[in-house]
Amino acid sequence: MRGQTSRRTILGFIGPAVFGLAIVGIAPLIYAIWTSLHFFNLTKLKQVEFIGLENYWNVLTDGVFWQAMGRTFFLLATALPLQLVLGLGIALVLHKPGLTLLKTLARLSLVLPMATTYAVVGLLGQVMFNQKFGVVNHLLGGANINWIGDPQNAFAMIIFWDVWQWTPFVTLVLLAGLTMVPGEVEEAARLETKSWWTVLRHVQLPFLLPGLTAVLILRTADTLKLFDMVFTLTRGGPGAATEFISLMIQRVGFRGFDQGLASAQAVILLIITIILARIYIRVFYKEV
Repeated sequence: MRGQTSRRTILGFIGPAVFGLAIVGIAPLIYAIWTSLHFFNLTKLKQVEFIGLENYWNVLTDGVFWQAMGRTFFLLATALPLQLVLGLGIALVLHKPGLTLLKTLARLSLVLPMATTYAVVGLLGQVMFNQKFGVVNHLLGGANINWIGDPQNAFAMIIFWDVWQWTPFVTLVLLAGLTMVPGEVEEAARLETKSWWTVLRHVQLPFLLPGLTAVLILRTADTLKLFDMVFTLTRGGPGAATEFISLMIQRVGFRGFDQGLASAQAVILLIITIILARIYIRVFYKEV
């Protein structure tokens, strides 16, 4: 009797969460997989038919898809290391004793970029980097730099805004990891050596690895599916210079109306994300 009551209590607590997860997460995934195995064009709904892995073959042999994937991975390989280095540096500064009031204000200011939505960041970039009226060119002495219309400048803008928005997240996660380091151990290490690198590597880093792994997984997933900020800032242009894989999926699915092909691209992106997450866990994650 007690066992049945306990099971009902457990189901009562976790049941709604599991049901919500199934509706919001699992059901769309199953539908996307089903769609990816069919010819599914929104302009030809009467011609929906099962075609197996043909959509996947078309994606994997499409040079445009791999170009978009290459741009996405270049963004990841550029923005993520910058976020990690800056985030760790700021976290180490905030972890030092003293200046309590300034540290509190700094922690509060770190929340602002994360609280700003991707779309708003993109619109803010359009205003600030406008060639004629933008404040950036004004601060550069009235320069006439075409930030949005030049491929390299547009890509650099996206890296800048992504680093600006998510370095605070990395900082807060790593700062939480630093607070887990036993104070007496850290103090003893600082008495033994004056090298901050030695203290970081042998004392602090083991406590940072769980948080670092979480940062790598979350930021990789966010970067691979980055859409809102790029769409509002550059629309994937100029040309295809900033058409990342998420924008390509949107273009194929909602402007080309080929839902089957777009679903196959999305499933492949999901598989790549899962593989990277497993690599991060295997390489970086260690229990303290």
